[in-house]
Amino acid sequence: MKIFIINGANLNMIGKREPNIYGSESLDDINKYIKIKADELGIEVGFFQSNIEGEIINFIHNAKDNGGNGIILNPGAFTHYSYAIHDAITSVDIPVIEVHLSNIHKREEFRHKSVLVDACLGQVSGFGKYGYIMALEYFVNK
Repeated sequence: MKIFIINGANLNMIGKREPNIYGSESLDDINKYIKIKADELGIEVGFFQSNIEGEIINFIHNAKDNGGNGIILNPGAFTHYSYAIHDAITSVDIPVIEVHLSNIHKREEFRHKSVLVDACLGQVSGFGKYGYIMALEYFVNK
């Protein structure tokens, strides 16, 4: 089983950006943690991060052709307005779980709404890096 982890806008800055919200670990640190847990679960993982909406869309379009069985997507701020990413998810036959490090429902009101969630299997929000593991475990146990 191969699961792609896609991180979107500004997530390359975690560890530096608002550590009181996102924590002090870098994206590389979090990816290493995910890789260790994925190895324990017997899952192959691939990582992709972009601040460019179109690159994320292209990655989603190609995920299944690249051997992916599922996607864990932390879209960052694209969550709140990217109908293009929504349409990319619905245009491919690969399950997607939306993940957020922070609890978007306890933050500024504009962050409460996800335009992606109805295109995804579900959403994990507010559990920090463990949210990625929760999504991995879903793919193992589904």
